[in-house]
Formats: sequence, C-alpha cells, structure tokens
Amino acid sequence: MKLDLLVIAVHPDDAELGCAGTILSLVAQGKKVGIVDLTRGELGTRGTPEIRLQEADAAARILGLSARENMGFRDGFFRNDEEHQKALIVAIRRYQPDIVITNAIYDRHPDHGRASELVVDACFYSGLRQIKTVDNLGADASGLEQEAWRPKLVYHLIQDRYIKPDFIVDITDFYEKKQESLLAYKSQFYDPKSNEPMSYIASQEFMEFLRARAEEFGHVIGVKYGEGFTVDRTIGVKNLFDLK
Repeated sequence: MKLDLLVIAVHPDDAELGCAGTILSLVAQGKKVGIVDLTRGELGTRGTPEIRLQEADAAARILGLSARENMGFRDGFFRNDEEHQKALIVAIRRYQPDIVITNAIYDRHPDHGRASELVVDACFYSGLRQIKTVDNLGADASGLEQEAWRPKLVYHLIQDRYIKPDFIVDITDFYEKKQESLLAYKSQFYDPKSNEPMSYIASQEFMEFLRARAEEFGHVIGVKYGEGFTVDRTIGVKNLFDLK
C-alpha cells in the first residue's frame, strides 16, 4: 500500500499529540496516511503495552488511517544502529510515503531525539538500492526483494519543548477531532476517576498546555489552532501565492 504521508514516531500517542490535526486534514483531502509506532511504550508510568496497542487501534479509527503498525523496538533502549535502521527501511519501502513526519529533533524525553535521528537515517538509506530488504509481513507477503524508496521530505514534530517552527499547519477545523483521538488513550491522559499513578502527561494542566500550544501556533498564522513542524532543509515552492 502506497501512502502519501507516513508518521513514524517512537511512542503510541506521539503522532496524535504532535500532528493528529494535520493527519485529519490530509485524510479529509483524500490522502492516504499511516502511522508506524517504533515501541509499545512499555516504560510508561500508566497502562500496559497491551492496553496501549488497543488504544492506538482506537485512535487509528478516529483518524481514518490507511495503515498502522508497531515495530516492537525496546522502549528506552532502541538505538540508531544497523539493526534498527534495516528493520525500519522495510517499513518505509512497504508504504513508499512521499512525506515522513517523525519526532522532534530534541525534547524532554530522550527517546524523541534519538528516534528522530534513526528515522532520518533510515529514510536516506532506504533510497540506496545496494541495501537489500525483503518484506515478510503478513500471510500475503510476497517474499520478493523490495525496491529502494526515499521519501521526498522529512518533517519533525514540535513536542514538549518549544522549538520555533519552520512552518505551521492550520488545524482549526480538526482540533476537536484531534482531542478525540487523544482521549482514545484512556490510560495515558487526564481522567479524574483513574487509580493509576500520576504522570507528567496525565494532569489536567498538560491538556490545557496542548490547547494553549495549538492556539499559540494558530495565532502566528492568523487562525485559531495550528500544528508546527521543523525541517532539515529549505522548503521550495514554485508559486509565491502558495505561501500564506
């Protein structure tokens, strides 16, 4: 299945937190979007890996994703090395995305920056035909050698730590639906009835922060809500009127 956009993020719910509004906007435009979660978030304070997988599936339905899978890398202990790069190359070549969105270049959580580096490297190496991979996923897998594929663009989320965005997407029409996708992760976010231990992201203040961040980014471009992204290289356009 070829995708227009593939979000590759380290923890289930990273994609929803950082770019659910952008995903919803693209799906509404008829684009095919998928998510690859690198880990099951097994080191998280709340919930279990099994619960988080169920929550990710529920969020995927809300977002209207064409595909979602989990790489099963070790939360906290994955590395940007040959083993992890090659495993990720298989997924990139499977979906052949034109655009990839991945974690922030640096952040409060050390997994985010490390995942960002892993994804950037894997996207580049995925375009080298001398790196041979075979996709054996699922009963219908062909077992044939995959074709090389390099995404045209890689963008980075802005997560907990503020990073000045290189561009901002208007998500005003999709913010409430984004909130719905976040609340699919019932084990992770604010729930006054929960008996789980308190965590950084489980407070009511964190949910208020998310809305304030979206309002801040929206304000910059003259809309109500926005999501910001950074890029590793300069973006080019053919028409000045494409810029707002």
